[in-house]
Amino acid sequence: MRVIICGAGRVGQGIARQLAQEHHDIIMVDENHALIEQVQIDFDVRGVVGHAAHPDVLRAAGAEATDMLIAVTHFDEINMVICQVADTLFSVPTKIARVRAQAYLDARHSELFSKTALPIDLIISPEIEVGEAILRRIRAPSALSSIAFEEGELQILGMKVQEDSPLLETALDQIAGIFPDLSARVIGIKRKASVFAPRGSDQLQPGDIAYVAVTRLATPRLNKLFNRDVEEHKRVVIVGGGNVGTYVASHLERDGRVRVRIIESDAAKADLAVSALKQTIVIHGDGLARDVLEEAGADQADIVIAVTNDDKTNMLIGKLAKQLGAKRTHALVNAYELVAISQDLDIDAVLDPRALSVSKILTKLRRGRILSVQSLEDGAAEIAEGVTLDSSPLIGKPVDYAHLPDGVTAAAIIRDGEVLFPGPSTVVNTDDRLLLFYESSATRKVEQFFRVSADFF
Repeated sequence: MRVIICGAGRVGQGIARQLAQEHHDIIMVDENHALIEQVQIDFDVRGVVGHAAHPDVLRAAGAEATDMLIAVTHFDEINMVICQVADTLFSVPTKIARVRAQAYLDARHSELFSKTALPIDLIISPEIEVGEAILRRIRAPSALSSIAFEEGELQILGMKVQEDSPLLETALDQIAGIFPDLSARVIGIKRKASVFAPRGSDQLQPGDIAYVAVTRLATPRLNKLFNRDVEEHKRVVIVGGGNVGTYVASHLERDGRVRVRIIESDAAKADLAVSALKQTIVIHGDGLARDVLEEAGADQADIVIAVTNDDKTNMLIGKLAKQLGAKRTHALVNAYELVAISQDLDIDAVLDPRALSVSKILTKLRRGRILSVQSLEDGAAEIAEGVTLDSSPLIGKPVDYAHLPDGVTAAAIIRDGEVLFPGPSTVVNTDDRLLLFYESSATRKVEQFFRVSADFF
C-alpha cells in the first residue's frame, strides 16, 4: 500500500517506522529539509520537501496514486486542509488527520468531519488517546497496561510475573482446570526482548510480562494470582497541566472517588487548568522540585503521572517521585530510544502517544472485517478484534491453543454480548467477534480469518 505521511515530527516518524516495517510504500512530506533527510536514512522511506497543503507538493509526492494520506503536522487547520486537497484534487481513498484542539472534537460539532464537509475518514488525537490510556491504568492499578473491550466487561491486561506467583511451573492449557473460577486466559508473553504468542504447553517465568484476557468480575482474582493485591488509586498527582493532564483530571473528578492534584510550571496553562476543573487542586511550580512534589502529596500518592512536553523531565519526575515514596509512577515518553531505560529509573509504565496513534491507523490498513487493532511492544505484536464471516476458515472450528497457527493466540469470542473463552469444545460461529493476539509476522494470516473469501488452510 502507498501511504503519504505529511509531517515528519515525532508522531509522523513513529507512524513511518511502524509502517515501513510492514513494507508499505511510504512517502514523507515536510518543510524541514533536515527532517526529511533524517527520516529517509532512518526508515528507508522516500521524502518530499515542501508545504503538504500545496497541490504541487502533494502531486510530487504521488498523491494521484496513493491509497492513504496521514496528516500529522503540528497544526490542526493545516491537517484539515491537506485532507481536503487530497480528496478534491487527487481522490485519495483514505484520509487521516491529527486534530488536537478540543473545540473541533466536541460531539456537538461532529458534522464538521462528515463526507459532505471536511472529507476526513479518521481523526486521531494523541492527547485523548494518552488520556484514555492513563484512565484505563488508573482503573486497573495492578496492570502495566490495559485495553478494554465490550464496554469494559473484557480487558486485556499486561501483568508482571512475580517469583512467587502460583501460576509458575503450570502449563497454560492447565490453568483453567486448576483455577476453574478464573475467567481469564494468557494470550501473549514478553520474555526479555522477545514477544510471542504462547502454546498450551508453555509456562510463565519470573520477570515475564503476561498479556491476559480477563472479565471485569474476575480481575480481583487474577490480581491475587499474580500477587498484585493493589488497592484502588485514590490519590493521584499529575505533573503537567496541559491537554492530557486536564483531560485526565476532569474525568477523575466525575468518578468522585479520587483526589487529584496537578503541578504545572507555566502560569498561563495553570490558569487554564484552574478554570477547566472544579475539584482538582492546581499548583503552579516546577515538578522536578522536591518541595513542590511534596506540597502536591507525591510522597503519599498512589500514582504520580508525568505528562509534560519533555520526555527527560517526565522520566526524572518519575524517578524522584518514587524516591519520595509514591507507590507507582507513569511517564509520557515520545522518544523510542528512551523507552528502554525507563525500568532502570524505576518507572512502572511508559505512555507512548505514537503507539496509540499507530493502533488507530493500523485498523484502517488491515484487510477484512477487522473492527480495531492495538499495537503492542513497539509493533512486535498486535491484538485485533474482527468479525468472522461465512467464508472464514475458522467457522465451526475450535480456537484454543492447539488449533491456531504458530504466532497466533485467541483471546476471547464475544457472541450476543457474552464473553466466551476458547476451549476444545468452543467453536467459532458466523458473525462472532473474535479477539486475537498475534506476532507481527502473523499479520497476513490473521487478515485471512476476517476476509470475505479465504482459503487459508
